[in-house]
Amino acid sequence: MTAAVTEDTWTPRLVNRTALITMVVMLFAWSIDYIDRFSISMALPSIGHEFGLSKTSQGWLVTVFALVYMACQIPAGFLADRYGSRKPMLCTLVLWSVFTAMTGIAGTFGTLLVVRGLFGVCQGLFPAASFKAVAERTTPANRATATGVMLSASGIGAGLAPLIVGPLLMAIGWRHTFFWMAGCGAAIGIAVWAMLPKALPARLSSLSDAATAAPQVSRAQVLRSPLVWKFTLLFCVTNMLSYGLVTWVPSYLLEARHLTLSQTGVLAAIPMLVSLGTTILGGWLFDRYFHDKGRWYLGSIALLTVVLLILMVSASTTTEFTVYETLAVGLFSMATMSVFGLPLRVLPPSVIGLGAGIMNFGGQIAGAVAPLAMGWLADSFSYTAAFGFLIVTTLITAVVAFWVPQNATEFTFAPAGPK
Repeated sequence: MTAAVTEDTWTPRLVNRTALITMVVMLFAWSIDYIDRFSISMALPSIGHEFGLSKTSQGWLVTVFALVYMACQIPAGFLADRYGSRKPMLCTLVLWSVFTAMTGIAGTFGTLLVVRGLFGVCQGLFPAASFKAVAERTTPANRATATGVMLSASGIGAGLAPLIVGPLLMAIGWRHTFFWMAGCGAAIGIAVWAMLPKALPARLSSLSDAATAAPQVSRAQVLRSPLVWKFTLLFCVTNMLSYGLVTWVPSYLLEARHLTLSQTGVLAAIPMLVSLGTTILGGWLFDRYFHDKGRWYLGSIALLTVVLLILMVSASTTTEFTVYETLAVGLFSMATMSVFGLPLRVLPPSVIGLGAGIMNFGGQIAGAVAPLAMGWLADSFSYTAAFGFLIVTTLITAVVAFWVPQNATEFTFAPAGPK
C-alpha cells in the first residue's frame, strides 16, 4: 500500500507529479465529455431525416442541451465548493452515460428534446467540479498550463467524435451508436475518476504570485464581482466559434460539399485535433509569457482569426475551406487560457468552483445561441450567412478583450458586506 501523504511530504517533485497526473486524468474525463456531447452533431442529418426536421429544429437538439447545461453552471459551482470535486464528478460521469443511452431510445422528437435536456443537467455538474479539482491539485504558477491541457480535450473530443461516430453511424445507425458510446463512456469515466490524486494542502494551492487576492474571498463577493462577469461575457463571445463550427461544419460538408459520412468525419476532425496541441501551447505561453498581457494576446489572435474565417467562407474548394478552418481553429485555441488564466490565478481554490461556474455560464450561452442562430441563418439565407455570424462574434471577442483586466493587480474584489 502507498503511504499516506502528510503535510511535510509535499516536496516540489510530488507537487509537480500531482499536477501532471491531474492534467492527464482530467484530459481523459473531458475528452469523454466532449465525445458524448459532440456526437449529436454528426448524427443530426440522420436524426433530421428520420423525424423530418428542418435545420432550425435540428439546432434545437443542441440548443436545448446548452440551455439546461448553462442554467446548471452557477448552482454546480456552489455544489463543488460545498462538497468538493469528487462527488459531483462521479455523479455526472455515470449519469451522462445513462442519458447518452436514452438518446438512442427516444421515439419522437419531443422525447429526444427532453432526453437531451436531462443530459444537459447531468453534464452541467461537471465543469465547475473539474476546475475545482485542478485548482486543488496545482499551484497558481502552473494552473493555466494544467487547465490548458484539460481544456484541450475539446480538440480530442471534437476531433475523435467524427472519426468514431461517422463509421458507427454508417455501420449500425444513429440509435445503436449512442448505446455503444454510453457503455464505453461509463466504464472509462469511472476508471478516470478513481485515478484522481489527493489534493494539495491549502498553503500550496492558494499561493498568489501577485498577492492581490484577499486571503478570504466569499462566494457572495465572487457572485457580485463585475470583473468575474466581464470574463463571463468574454468567454461567451469566444465560445461562439467552437460551438458554431462543431455543430454545423459536418452538415455543411455533407449537404453543400456533397461528401460522404466517412469523408465528413475526417475533414471535421482535422481542425479540432490541431486545436488539441495549440490549446496546450496557449496555456504554457500564458503561464510563461502573457499572464500580465492577456488582452493584447487575445485581441491580436482574435483579429487574425477573423481574417482566416473570411478566407474560409470565401473558399472555392473543400480543401481550401478545411485548411482555413484548421488555421482559424488552431490559432484561436491558443487564446483559450487568456480567458481563464487570470481568474484561475486570482480566485482562491475555496471559491474556484463558483467562479468557474459563472464563467462557464457565459460559455454555454454561446452553446445555446450559436447552433440555433446559425441553423436559422442557414435555413433563411445560406451557410455563408451562418458562418458570417462567427466572423462577427470573433470580431466582438477582440473588442471585449480590451475591456477586461489583464493582470492580477487589476483584479480585485469589493469588501465583504456586513455579516
